[in-house]
Amino acid sequence: MPTPPDHDAADDLFALCYGELHRLAEHHLRRGGRSLTLGPTTLLHEAYLNIARREQLAFADRPRFLAYASRAMRGLVIDFARSRRAIKRGGQFEITLLPDEPPSPEAMQNATELERLGDAIDELNAIEPGLAELVDLHFFCGFTFGEIAELRGVAERTVYRDWRKARVLLHHALLPDDAQ
Repeated sequence: MPTPPDHDAADDLFALCYGELHRLAEHHLRRGGRSLTLGPTTLLHEAYLNIARREQLAFADRPRFLAYASRAMRGLVIDFARSRRAIKRGGQFEITLLPDEPPSPEAMQNATELERLGDAIDELNAIEPGLAELVDLHFFCGFTFGEIAELRGVAERTVYRDWRKARVLLHHALLPDDAQ
């Protein structure tokens, strides 16, 4: 019989990191464009519910927890943008956080770009999980190359080299199919 997750420890960790997590949520929403009507507190709490449902989660340190929470938020933002686009096309998803007004053309474009970025990062994760984690830590969590190098126990130059490789792979994944 598996041991139940320690919800008190998870709650304590979330409370301890709440300010940083809220800034991460704001960061994700800014990257999503002005058209996203989801609020940072709502995004943060949805991510918490998503993470709290998972069993047997353990994080070696705070940066890895923040990277995991960041990936959860990124997924929620992409799902939210997709659902807005689907409703615009006549889809019948029912999202409780969805406002009544239809999405604007700008929102549709942002949703498409977010979806493509999410898919590209998922492809990168399948090929090179370490590079995908680097993108999450630097691009989404805002860690510096020096902080990531310290976390990984490598030279900052190695992290920078990996960052360039990740950017090339993401750029290639984001090219239109006819340009590849």
